[in-house]
Amino acid sequence: MPHIAVKMFPGRTDEQKQEFTAKVVEAAKSIFGSSDESLSIAILDVDPAKWDVEVYGPDIQGNEDKLYKRPGYGALANP
Repeated sequence: MPHIAVKMFPGRTDEQKQEFTAKVVEAAKSIFGSSDESLSIAILDVDPAKWDVEVYGPDIQGNEDKLYKRPGYGALANP
């Protein structure tokens, strides 16, 4: 473990997603001691018009107590 899910607006290339994945995998292996076999990463493109309902509300505001990095926008923006 872990499984890492990333949600973002569409527009990144497959090459960018592959590079991001490789760097996150290396960080997880180094920091958590995870093996390559135990890691999985999903990248989900979310329509900007649906962001507030599908991501911001349930994943960000709904998990405020679990955020290690707060967003710089919306109700939870860092002061």
